[in-house]
Amino acid sequence: MNRLRGLYAVTPADSTGTLRLSTRVEQAIAGGARIIQYRAKGGDPERRRSEALALLASCRSRGIPLIVNDDLGLAEAIAADGVHLGRDDADPREARRRLGPKAIIGVSCYDSFERALWAQDIGATYAAFGRFFPSATKPEAVPARLCLLRRGRCELNLPLVAIGGITAENAGALIAAGADLIAVVDGVFGQPDICAAALALSSLFSPEVPSDDPIP
Repeated sequence: MNRLRGLYAVTPADSTGTLRLSTRVEQAIAGGARIIQYRAKGGDPERRRSEALALLASCRSRGIPLIVNDDLGLAEAIAADGVHLGRDDADPREARRRLGPKAIIGVSCYDSFERALWAQDIGATYAAFGRFFPSATKPEAVPARLCLLRRGRCELNLPLVAIGGITAENAGALIAAGADLIAVVDGVFGQPDICAAALALSSLFSPEVPSDDPIP
C-alpha cells in the first residue's frame, strides 16, 4: 500500500461541542491534514458517538480517514476508518478482525522499538513513537529519541508516526529522521488560526526538510 504521509491532526480531549469541533476539524483539513483522530476521554457515550459521527461525515466528504482513539467499540459502531490503540487498550489483532482488512490500525509504541516490531508482525498499519518533546497533552509520557525513527526507517516496513509536543519549529527533525506522519494536538487545535497552523505543519512534507537534528 502507499505509505501514509503528512499531518495527522488529533482532536483535543476536551470537547467544545459537536458543531464547533466539526468546524475546527474542517479547518485542519483545509490546512492540509491527511488523517484526523477523534480523541475524547470519558464523558457521555451518546455525546461521543454524536461527535464521532459528525467528524466522520466531515472527513468522508473530503476523502480524509477518521481514526478513533482507544475505543474499538465506537470505531466499529460508526464504521470509522480505523482505531489507534495503546498498551492498555484492545488487542490490535481483535481490532483487525472486527474492523476488517482495510481498516487503519495504529499502535502506540512509546519508546519501544520491540513493540514496533511486534506491531508490524501482527499486521498493524502504522507504529507511533513518542513523546519527542514536552507535551501538555500527556506531560507524563516517556521521552522518545530520534534514533527510533532512524532505525524504523531502515528496519520497518510500515509508516512511522511521531507524536508529542510537535510544532512547525521542531517537526523538521522528526520528518528528516524518518517520520511519515506527525501527530499534533495543541500545535493545530490550540492555535488561534487552525488552518494556518495546519498548513505550516503539512507544508513541511514537501519538499524534504533539512534538519540540524536538535534532539538526540
